Amino acid sequence: MLRSTKAKDSKAAWKVLIMDKFTVKIMSYSCKMADITDEGVSLVEDLYKRRQPLPSMDAIYFIEPSKENVVMFLSDMSGRIPLYRKAYVFFSSPIPKELVSYVKNDTSVIPRIGALSEMNLEYFAIDSQGFVTDHEMALGDLFGENVEKSRKYNDCINIMATRIATAFASLREFPFVRYRAAKSLDASSVTTSHDLVPTKVAAAVWNCISKYKSTIPDFPQKETCELLIVDRSIDQIAPIIHEWTYDAMCHDLLNMDGNKYVYEIPSKTGSAPEKKEVLLEDHDPVWLELRHAHIADASERLHDKMTNFVSKNKAAQLHQSSRDGSEISTRDLQKMVQALPQYSDQIEKLSLHVEIAGKINKLIRDTALRDIGQLEQDLVFGDAGAKEVINFLRTKQDVSPENKLRLLMIYAAVSPEKFEGDKGVKLMQLAKLSSDDMNAVNNMRYLGGLATKKTSGGSKFSLKFDTQKKNNAARKERDQEETWALSRFYPMIEELIEKLSKGELPQNEYPCMNDPSPTVHGTSQTASIRTTQSQPANSVRSRRTATWARPRSSDDGYSSDSVLRHASSDFKKMGQRIFIFIIGGATRSELRAVHKLTSKLKREVILGSSSLDDPPQFITKLKLLTAQELSVDNLRI
Repeated sequence: MLRSTKAKDSKAAWKVLIMDKFTVKIMSYSCKMADITDEGVSLVEDLYKRRQPLPSMDAIYFIEPSKENVVMFLSDMSGRIPLYRKAYVFFSSPIPKELVSYVKNDTSVIPRIGALSEMNLEYFAIDSQGFVTDHEMALGDLFGENVEKSRKYNDCINIMATRIATAFASLREFPFVRYRAAKSLDASSVTTSHDLVPTKVAAAVWNCISKYKSTIPDFPQKETCELLIVDRSIDQIAPIIHEWTYDAMCHDLLNMDGNKYVYEIPSKTGSAPEKKEVLLEDHDPVWLELRHAHIADASERLHDKMTNFVSKNKAAQLHQSSRDGSEISTRDLQKMVQALPQYSDQIEKLSLHVEIAGKINKLIRDTALRDIGQLEQDLVFGDAGAKEVINFLRTKQDVSPENKLRLLMIYAAVSPEKFEGDKGVKLMQLAKLSSDDMNAVNNMRYLGGLATKKTSGGSKFSLKFDTQKKNNAARKERDQEETWALSRFYPMIEELIEKLSKGELPQNEYPCMNDPSPTVHGTSQTASIRTTQSQPANSVRSRRTATWARPRSSDDGYSSDSVLRHASSDFKKMGQRIFIFIIGGATRSELRAVHKLTSKLKREVILGSSSLDDPPQFITKLKLLTAQELSVDNLRI
């Protein structure tokens, strides 16, 4: 898009890039300002602000295809003297026909348009294998009470579907679209609008993607990958449980603003410490290496890197030998940074992570988080029940209200029958939960938890319980060699993706939109689907292995080569991609799972969702399901 003005007749060297509120976010997830400047953009402007006329320069418009945006663009470029020399217009998703004819009717503008095309890019790339559609309030809009009557319900489904579809347009992938079917098909029970959300989103996605076959050049005509659309009901525990990896702990325990972490560095002059902001993201090699590691593992590795760095650098040793050879503290490291300017970049990254890990470990100790984590996982795997929960609430009075709430929500998801009648109320009173917090527990029923009719031994999710070893386990143990305590828990999508990859997902529970003759129970099965699933054949196109999949731990935790450069050069044959989309918010444990499964299944697995939520945000959204008027403005998530 940015190179489009390098057309045959374009004389202008520098150009202007104009975006709206939404596309500017897409851009900032995709590239940095320096990347844009490298492509010859000297100025980035907001479509809705007054702009200086630059009639000698070309302009690139990257905008949503709305009536207001088109009107603004036309007013820029029409009249005797337009704002810019030529306009290259790119819409973030397919533009309605009436807007195209609206542009064509303005004859003064036509000769000034260098390009008018659909970019099909309406998602935020949050990770090399994850994207969100920016529907922070999808949980409330789609699963709240009485939502089906609101316009928001249909709007949210349609916009979300358009955005999911643009991910396939930009990757030139044509998926088999599978989805979680509504649970009840017998005439006696009514299917709720909540239960139909995945079906409706899948139908809308299929509708968008089918059109691409005729509208997008070189879009595949046959299926090239698999997409599974589910909602939060498949796993209500993952968004609430404490996840013990470095990435998840940072976002759960430290009050970070998105990926931004603020810390203090001692000032050189000895005055008050300065505040410094850093982004924890893919451009930081230490972060890239440690983010999916267990916090204990990450702390050990950081300590080794530090000691290694000191032993290799004479200057650092001199600096340290003035002390009695005891362990290096974060403060010492920060002083070292100032003493060794030539190493400042390496040491700064390391000492930043040493500080973050230290802070997290202190919080874990101060809040006795290990005991809570142990009980959470025992509940999930059926090794603990009412007795242990009651005992914990009675003896551990100083546990924070938030952690008690999370414990009870997990218990409610595992044993909904324990919350029927006044049993739940008594438990919540024992935990001294506020009425606001009680709401969060009760609202689990909107996600398919706390079922209204009694379920026998949890067979409600037939998929989860292949072998009913323990009467109330929400997960089966997986035979994985875990070296770290508290790492038994795995998100449900792991099981779903593995079944999908082997072709073992039950067709009646997860039907396929592409199936030419689906019956009510989804028994018919086209041969083509069978074959593509049973053997993850190498696809014709070579796949790059994403960077994190290769071991790139460097001794000093510092590596100058750009992550992205690494990625493009590494071609490797992999099977067809698998996409899984979770409506209602994904979790960091799920993002970690898709990275893990990519190496395991030799197929790139990509996670999409309406938003990426950390437990505090998710719980806030859950409380709002029964709030009368939802508004993000009066709510600081």
